[in-house]
Amino acid sequence: MATEGGGKEMNEIKTQFTTREGLYKLLPHSEYSRPNRVPFNSQGSNPVRVSFVNLNDQSGNGDRLCFNVGRELYFYIYKGVRKAADLSKPIDKRIYKGTQPTCHDFNHLTATAESVSLLVGFSAGQVQLIDPIKKETSKLFNEERLIDKSRVTCVKWVPGSESLFLVAHSSGNMYLYNVEHTCGTAAPHYQLLKQGESFAVHTCKSKSTRNPLLKWTVGEGALNEFAFSPDGKFLACVSQDGFLRVFNFDSVELHGTMKSYFGGLLCVCWSPDGKYIVTGGEDDLVTVWSFVDCRVIARGHGHKSWVSVVAFDPYTTSVEEGDPMEFSGSDEDFQDLLHFGRDRANSTQSRLSKRNSTDSRPVSVTARTHTNVMNATSPPAGSNGNSVTTPGNSVPPPLPRSNSLPHSAVSNAGSKSSVMDGAIASGVSKFATLSLHDRKERHHEKDHKRNHSMGHISSKSSDKLNLVTKTKTDPAKTLGTPLCPRMEDVPLLEPLICKKIAHERLTVLIFLEDCIVTACQEGFICTWGRPGKVVSFNP
Repeated sequence: MATEGGGKEMNEIKTQFTTREGLYKLLPHSEYSRPNRVPFNSQGSNPVRVSFVNLNDQSGNGDRLCFNVGRELYFYIYKGVRKAADLSKPIDKRIYKGTQPTCHDFNHLTATAESVSLLVGFSAGQVQLIDPIKKETSKLFNEERLIDKSRVTCVKWVPGSESLFLVAHSSGNMYLYNVEHTCGTAAPHYQLLKQGESFAVHTCKSKSTRNPLLKWTVGEGALNEFAFSPDGKFLACVSQDGFLRVFNFDSVELHGTMKSYFGGLLCVCWSPDGKYIVTGGEDDLVTVWSFVDCRVIARGHGHKSWVSVVAFDPYTTSVEEGDPMEFSGSDEDFQDLLHFGRDRANSTQSRLSKRNSTDSRPVSVTARTHTNVMNATSPPAGSNGNSVTTPGNSVPPPLPRSNSLPHSAVSNAGSKSSVMDGAIASGVSKFATLSLHDRKERHHEKDHKRNHSMGHISSKSSDKLNLVTKTKTDPAKTLGTPLCPRMEDVPLLEPLICKKIAHERLTVLIFLEDCIVTACQEGFICTWGRPGKVVSFNP
């Protein structure tokens, strides 16, 4: 963990870091940015995002990279750890007027060496379908902004589909589109399909099939990000109202919810086995939620500002085939849970969701997997949110006691943690960096206090926070419930390393087989070679 107080060590930009796997090195020749390499003035601009696709061509160099910086969108051959980046030769470059790209996603299912489908969302609400290889713009959705006028916050192809994609907006609405259909020349009329707690789903009412096929209204405020489960059957959404909501995508039924400690949730991801969902947000915390138990089972702290990206590293995942499932019931029961509601989906929904989703049975993952969550922080204006915390080798005091968690530590925890039942304790024991020592002791330790991180609130200040939020929208009724346990009621994940790797806030964290890719708001996309994967460059 970096030293507290913002000294020289804390502010120094790192070019390498060591984890349990070994040494990760920044590869300066593999840095991607705008061709002039000039840092981008990011004030008031949308976050830099990065999308990857592999074209499966015969050359062995099929990786392609797309990123947005301000009004610009770039498409490059990604050479990774093998060769130096050639910024003078983008495959495609686009500069937009009056709007900025905010997010993008490749269709991996249809990508070939000759053609690739790339969706791009914009700050004015439109969604563009382009082919950067053919340099074509095939379609523009919500062109007249009749469907939604607010910024696109997240766009993704529906897993296993060649034509369906989902778009989230800062209005709090999500829309399901089909690339084969038009949007119509008038504002759409909707008909209620399903309604539940803090969400509603409408179909588009028209004589002929048109976009959007579905409109989801989820929570209050912006819908900041969503992520499909590894098997494509469930959808996790995080919103500015601080709620994580998990839906069965086919049956549009709510599977479970979770509330942030306070503030909005900004990012979300699934564990590779689909058993855990991790969120980050304005409470400076990383929250781990069990999909099966529908409960918060751990929180990660250490950030001093908003958490903007969370991701699991699937390449350091250990699988234990014989490891028992962490819920009460048989494997068949779990399969029934995954298929819950699918049979009850109406015929309209069934037609929308016909796709070849893979039947990936969740497998148990050892503790190392879950300590390989890397978190990039996104601060309010004026804060430094440019460090990553990630597990690795043992770190300097005062954190050595939380670098591993024996199974006995769960049962021997203080009385505060006795609220956790056996199932939660079992799930928690999968995480290697849990701290289950007495929370009272923690509150008196200076080295654990954070000046700017509300993740280190004592129980007294939690009550004050409760009173403050009650005067607003009353979500504080959830504090101390399974929706939002108090800090002392769930184990804390400790960061094993914390390194500052950029001057501006980090916006991207992607794990590839031979490297890790990060990006900051200045528009620099950095490649970190994994241990033993760095080779001599052949420019």
